[in-house]
Amino acid sequence: MDGICTLANDRVFDQVVALLNSIEAIYGQEMPVCIYPYDDNIAEITAEVARRPHVTIYDNRDSIQQWDQFVRDIWDAHPTAKKHWQTVGDNEYHRVGTHRRYSAFDAPFDRFVYMDADILLMDSLDHIFTQLNNHDWVVYDYQYKDLSHVYDVASPKLKKIFTPQQLEREIFCSGFYGSKKDIFSVEQRKVLLKKLQEGEGEVLYDMAPDQTILNYMVMRSQLSSYNFAHHLAKDERTGCCVTSLNFEVKDSVLYDRGNKLTYIHYIGLSSKLFTKVCAGENIVFPYRDLFLEYRYLHEPEKRPKFTTEPRLYNSSPNHPPSLKTRIFRKLGLIKN
Repeated sequence: MDGICTLANDRVFDQVVALLNSIEAIYGQEMPVCIYPYDDNIAEITAEVARRPHVTIYDNRDSIQQWDQFVRDIWDAHPTAKKHWQTVGDNEYHRVGTHRRYSAFDAPFDRFVYMDADILLMDSLDHIFTQLNNHDWVVYDYQYKDLSHVYDVASPKLKKIFTPQQLEREIFCSGFYGSKKDIFSVEQRKVLLKKLQEGEGEVLYDMAPDQTILNYMVMRSQLSSYNFAHHLAKDERTGCCVTSLNFEVKDSVLYDRGNKLTYIHYIGLSSKLFTKVCAGENIVFPYRDLFLEYRYLHEPEKRPKFTTEPRLYNSSPNHPPSLKTRIFRKLGLIKN
């Protein structure tokens, strides 16, 4: 069985609703969705899921706990991560809940597409699932252009563990990928953990903990991977990130130079921003109206009506308008 997975708790409730509605806009209720709980703060999400028969919350505690322990064992072997995390927060492990998406390798789908909660689906995933007929790992992103947010590029071991070609072509963003059940067996995990404990752990980038481990697991296991960004013709490729300001909205879908996006990722925008906007604060960010359209797709009467002057999500009254502000004005996203 094929399905879609995401990771969430109530802090990203508004984003989860928008994601689920964007999936329904394409598939109706025919595509099953599984939500992996970031933590136990899921009361609002649980109530929402009760209204959606095709959506479930993953509740296999053994699976979740096994992956939790696997990740803790990895970071226990890292030479500097815990000391670094002490300088940025109070938790012993940084954002350990993000790794719970790994339970998708256990259940419930034979093949799945994982997407972060801050994503809107724009098109069918047929092309992703088709490539899973020939590959174990399928992505569509441009993370390979920035190795520094995947691995510790200062580690001398990095280029000894992976070939230049792997580091140039196999890097991916952990926010969107297609894969399969059981590709990381318990035995395979033991092999990977042993390599990390023997010194390879130093290549991991500790401030993107789920992304770095996932890249390591896929690349070190030499899984067959496919990135559409490498294979599509230049005039067929699209962007996927909210930082791209050249997308056009047509009939509630984003296009990049005439090509429909597969998904839009509101990466880098705080979940608090979406909560504030949904509460009525007139904060402008790229493709805000599109997000609000999907968030309130089934309850348009609840969509916030802004009555105050708009302000840019990253604006400051003490600084002159930035280039991005001027671009937003040009696009008509803000008036002054």
